[in-house]
Amino acid sequence: MTKPFAQDVRTPRPEHRFTFGLWTVGNPGRDPFGDAVRPAMSPVRIVQKLGELGAYGVNFHDNDLVPRDATTAEREKIVRDFRAALKESGMKVPMATTNLFGDPVFRDGAFTSNDSAVRRHALQKTMRSMDLGKEFDAETYVFWGGREGVETNAAKDPREAMKWFRDAINFLCEYNIAQGYNYRFALEPKPNEPRGDIFLPTIGHALAFIYTLDHPDMVGVNPEVAHDSMAGLDFAHGVAQAMEVGKLFHIDLNAQKPGRYDQDHRFGSEDLKQAFFLVKLLEDAGYAGMKHFDSHAYRTEDEAGVWEFARGSMRTYLLLKEKVAAFHADPEITQLLAALDARGAAPGMRISFLHDGQAIKDEQFDLEAMRAKGYAYERLDQLTIEILLGVR
Repeated sequence: MTKPFAQDVRTPRPEHRFTFGLWTVGNPGRDPFGDAVRPAMSPVRIVQKLGELGAYGVNFHDNDLVPRDATTAEREKIVRDFRAALKESGMKVPMATTNLFGDPVFRDGAFTSNDSAVRRHALQKTMRSMDLGKEFDAETYVFWGGREGVETNAAKDPREAMKWFRDAINFLCEYNIAQGYNYRFALEPKPNEPRGDIFLPTIGHALAFIYTLDHPDMVGVNPEVAHDSMAGLDFAHGVAQAMEVGKLFHIDLNAQKPGRYDQDHRFGSEDLKQAFFLVKLLEDAGYAGMKHFDSHAYRTEDEAGVWEFARGSMRTYLLLKEKVAAFHADPEITQLLAALDARGAAPGMRISFLHDGQAIKDEQFDLEAMRAKGYAYERLDQLTIEILLGVR
């Protein structure tokens, strides 16, 4: 069984709901320019180590748990051993997904391939993967359309591609209902790589698409730090929009240098200020879902470095959570925010034409005074930096 941990605020514990994928800590360090630098780790080993480190759960693609060429007997043994490791460690499988990008058959996409046989095969593979996920009581099912896109717009009409994509998600929603699985589906946006342009590239695109589905209540988003950063967007804003409409079903935490390929670095290792505001958003909103680290150790590392990466991912989140508490407790920050609230008349004030239309139309504004008054954001931002630097 998992050993007990010291009950301090910087120690990861299952109640923090930190999760990793088999493909994240199990990443062997292969890249387009070099072979693997670490040996493959078994799912059982990954579960055991993550449990020791205080994680809540582990997630999987279909293939990284059960190889696609496994026999029935091999599959049964893999599933049996994995289940035993989960039981011994107390770990859960909160999320599952399908690998619809690795096999050469998906070179032109899965749900949006120009080949209708490929589209049907993708549905079959997903149904079987959903079955596997439910064997471990997964509750969320993520769709990353890594091959759903184009290198040239001459290849396909994006209007037709969206129809195929919609048909696929509608089909799988119906399968979800028919099987009584009660999955919540989460679309994972990404702007590019490995395709030149990927369909549903941002959180906003995905949200708009969801409301065209037959079962929009069943479908939300799984945004990722690196993916929005690749598009030059403010990740916290996109997450907030998803939260505001009740569509944040899952979230991927990592780090990314702007303007680079998808790096999947350890959470908080690049833009601490961005990471701070993301943690602040999640904690202030009382987000109770999984915090999934979709990232991997540097290629320079051996297995010890992999576990340092996993430990550091969770520890950084908890350290930033401490900084959020310090931000809220700082008297000068509290005073500045109270002044901003006062200018808004009331926190969360709403207006409507029915009740306020005529009053606003007739209201007299002191524009000279309004133009002259600043907002003290420079001071507020500097105080935030000083909180992060530990000097307040």
